[in-house]
Amino acid sequence: MMMSLIIYSQSSNALKSEIHRANDSLLKQVRYTIDAQIDLMKRLNMEITWNAKLQSLMYSNIRQSDDQFLAFQLVKEFRMYQTSYAMIDEFYVTWDQTSSILRPGNVRDMKTAFDTIHNTGTLRYEQWLDTINNAANNQFLLLPHTDAESPQTSIAYIAHLPKDLNGKQTGTVVVMADLERFQKAMETISGFSGGQILILNHDNQVLLSNLPVSVNTNLILEQALDPDHVAYSQAANGDSELFYMQSAVSDLKYVLVIPSGIYWEKAEYVRNFTYVSILISLIGACVLTWFFMRRNYSPIQRLVQSLSDKHSAEERTDGNELSFIQRVISDTRSEKDQIELQWQSHQYVLRSNMLNRLLKGKIDTLISYEEAFKSFDMELVSNEFAVILFAVENNEKLSSNLPGMDLNERRKLIQFIITNVVEELVGHRHHAGYVAEVDDMMVCLVNFAENAAAERKEDLSWIASEAQRFLLRYHMDLTISIGGIHSSLFGVAQAYREALDAMEYKMVRGKSEIITYDEIRIDSADKLQLGYYYPLQVEQQIINLIKIGDYESASASMSEIMERNFNKPLVSLTLARCLIFNLVGTMVKAINELGDGDSRLLGDNPLWMDSIIACDTILEMQQELLALLKEVCAHAAAKIGSNSSKERAETLRELIANVTRYIEDHYQDANLNVNTIGERFELKGSYVSKLFKDGTGEGLLDYITKFRIQQAKRMIGYKQDSISEIAKSVGYNEVATFIRVFKKYEGITPGKYKEMH
Repeated sequence: MMMSLIIYSQSSNALKSEIHRANDSLLKQVRYTIDAQIDLMKRLNMEITWNAKLQSLMYSNIRQSDDQFLAFQLVKEFRMYQTSYAMIDEFYVTWDQTSSILRPGNVRDMKTAFDTIHNTGTLRYEQWLDTINNAANNQFLLLPHTDAESPQTSIAYIAHLPKDLNGKQTGTVVVMADLERFQKAMETISGFSGGQILILNHDNQVLLSNLPVSVNTNLILEQALDPDHVAYSQAANGDSELFYMQSAVSDLKYVLVIPSGIYWEKAEYVRNFTYVSILISLIGACVLTWFFMRRNYSPIQRLVQSLSDKHSAEERTDGNELSFIQRVISDTRSEKDQIELQWQSHQYVLRSNMLNRLLKGKIDTLISYEEAFKSFDMELVSNEFAVILFAVENNEKLSSNLPGMDLNERRKLIQFIITNVVEELVGHRHHAGYVAEVDDMMVCLVNFAENAAAERKEDLSWIASEAQRFLLRYHMDLTISIGGIHSSLFGVAQAYREALDAMEYKMVRGKSEIITYDEIRIDSADKLQLGYYYPLQVEQQIINLIKIGDYESASASMSEIMERNFNKPLVSLTLARCLIFNLVGTMVKAINELGDGDSRLLGDNPLWMDSIIACDTILEMQQELLALLKEVCAHAAAKIGSNSSKERAETLRELIANVTRYIEDHYQDANLNVNTIGERFELKGSYVSKLFKDGTGEGLLDYITKFRIQQAKRMIGYKQDSISEIAKSVGYNEVATFIRVFKKYEGITPGKYKEMH
């Protein structure tokens, strides 16, 4: 069989090489001719797309009348394109903004353009619109063309114009060439080779064929085509041979399908001889295979039968006994590994549950804790115990630093890190440490070694500080509390309660601290220091400062109160919370005393009290409290400022009215000026002038002059007095001064004005 295949391969390759060379040359000739036409279509499309008038029409914000004029100029330029590209039978641009078609020499609406260009009865108007709007960019399609020769069809190159700034479609360029231009290039090669030529677009759809597309040809076109170079492939149905190549200027493909009878005509003898040789080889191979299988397959068959007793026959879907044996062994190993993992997981859960019950003082197990420790490979090195609590304060930040993990996975990872670090640190001090999760905190049970009893407290402090420092590398902010040292397993619960009490004291000490129970333990001698300082007179003083909006003084008084209460060796948590709530109550009282019972400030912030209660530490409460104080003081200051502004505006209006009346009563006085008015109202003249201008927008001296000119105009209109007498009547001793001022404000002299009226 090997020799027959080698002979057949060599002879077939020689024949195929010659046939390929001939057919490739013919197909390249077709590609060259059609690519020239396609290149013209793409170049015309490029010139239209980047036409300056088309860019202005599609993307400039111009008036509708200018749009129509610009469109008229554009279609006139299209006529020059039509002359330059004589091989292009039709082209147009869709103008989506006006639902119009731009053709060489005219602008038509969509329906009229469709009837003129494409309405041959094979394509409806709606189908044409869908094709134009939804076709892929730079796509070749078949479209009907009324002016083309039979079958009235053209190859169309469709390119969408870029979208506008609002992301809307602007238009589409369609360039068409009739099928007749392509058919002539295809007839020559098809007549020479006796095959069928097809032109395919990017989606392997047939655009053009010299023969009707048959079912067998469709099966051939379903094969994947290599876009990079000329290639050969045998058709799927075995009746035809396929040559194809990619266009050099577009994404079109050229396919030559030759009947196998023609293709293999010269190689028929070699093929038949090879078939006979292979058939003889196959018969001999079957005989040898049957013999060796009978001798060697029986042991494997018995092994498969023994494995099938434990595995159903349905599992043997591949029919390969060796694969079945390998799969059974692999499944057995996987099952064993899975059982081992489940056992380890259950052991961790059971160990955590045992430590949880021990820490909470539940000594009601069926077996002793000593036996339980042994079953979990936990060695008790002595009878002395202590408890260390670890609280992670920045879970939200850790969650953002660990993307792609769900909440449960992040929690397990944090527990794993803390467990390994803390247990290793405890072991570094030659003690035994066992970590478990209890009530959202990590708890380490420390079992001390027998020696160095005096250094146990120092060891606990060292373990806590090193754990806190080392875990900062993993961006963990830890608050750590340490209980007292107790003897026997029954003292573990007491050590745990002491650690919880110390952890609660982080409210006063703050987060990310190390708190030991010995530091917060309150003896009877210390109770004298647990005072509470917030007298009524101090509260009233703070209320008064808030009412006048003095944030600096009010915040200083509050800070002094908190410092006086919290800067003590020991602070009662209950009294600390009580002080914070009393300070909040002080601000509520101040708001209610601001004047008109305005409580909008409280109504707009219903969660003030909740946000303060939710704080974990006194420092956070103090920050929330000062933020609340700042807002309350700003509200009070704004209220006071609003009231004072109203009083000042009312006083200014009254002053302006009095000044105006005084001018109207004394405008005839030649000595009337800014200073005399200021003396009348017991103010500086310049200050009165400034207030008058702020209130009216007009200078005081200008107002006096305009009022005198107005009165003079009135006198000129109905009196027969001379200009000199009228000037003295309105407060001007010099008639020349009156004439100059009158002309400045009226543009003409008093004499001219008298003649006109």
